[in-house]
Amino acid sequence: MRIAMLEDDPDQSAWLEQVLVAAGHGVHAFASGQRLLNDLRRETYDLLVLDWELPGLTGLDVLQAIRQEQSLAIPVLFLTHRNTEQDIVLALQAGADDYVAKPPRERELLARISALARRGQTATTAAALQVGPYRLDESARRIYLHDKEVSLTQREFDLALFLFKRLGALVSRSHIMETVWGRSFGATTRTIDTHVSKLRGALSIAPENGLRLVPVYGYGYRLEQVADVPAERVL
Repeated sequence: MRIAMLEDDPDQSAWLEQVLVAAGHGVHAFASGQRLLNDLRRETYDLLVLDWELPGLTGLDVLQAIRQEQSLAIPVLFLTHRNTEQDIVLALQAGADDYVAKPPRERELLARISALARRGQTATTAAALQVGPYRLDESARRIYLHDKEVSLTQREFDLALFLFKRLGALVSRSHIMETVWGRSFGATTRTIDTHVSKLRGALSIAPENGLRLVPVYGYGYRLEQVADVPAERVL
């Protein structure tokens, strides 16, 4: 997952980043709540990990600002020394999805992050994602249009899976790059746009098939439904 982490303690931030990166996540660390909010206006993430007590904007302030913005429906894990029932209820009522008491234990932290990831997924390896005439089988790495398999490269399938799992969400090119290509690969904007264009053609993504892949200038893409074609999971 692509994770944004808000933590102002340099040692704690470094430890958290090391743990999360070792578990296979991409991590973007922030020491300021305002800087994180500014970044969220131009970037997208799969999960936010927020410390509560910070100078300036607190983690709770950031959480409330995020939840007031309807387009930022992103899972949030709270890290806090404040672990009374009243504090926990306050965080959950403000929109936190889960919390971990500080200092976090590595295995518990990773387990809770994995649980939030599973909760947010629209498909699992045991289920095929069905969106209108499209069906994606993640375990077999195959995609079908009107029950006919569409031949894609491995990279194209990864890109399709990324977009279909985030149906209706606006995702940045940086998010696509890190998830599909990896942070160290260094794919260019042109590379991403070329693959998106090829994928649109290969899958015949068009209103007649109930989908539209919309570019947002200077930002990224949104795969969205344009007809009453419900998304469902097929076992």
